[in-house]
Amino acid sequence: MARFEFAPRDVAEFAGQGGSAADALYELGLMYCTGRDVDLDMIEAHKWFNLAALRGNDDAKRFRQEISRDMTRAEIASAQKRARQWLATH
Repeated sequence: MARFEFAPRDVAEFAGQGGSAADALYELGLMYCTGRDVDLDMIEAHKWFNLAALRGNDDAKRFRQEISRDMTRAEIASAQKRARQWLATH
């Protein structure tokens, strides 16, 4: 699979437009879990991986599970809430 470099704004816009959304959302998760071009934020990473997983990205499912091991229940709940809010507006 080809690897593309995106700015967070570009990825969010691309995902919101329904382009290869699962991959774009997965890329956002990677950005937030590594701190690449954005502040490191595991709640945001979990949110984006969750959204990518909902669209069928198997790597996102794996990453979401891995990072959730180091998150509190409250952090996971916050990530899930943010994902639901994103879905409600996109």
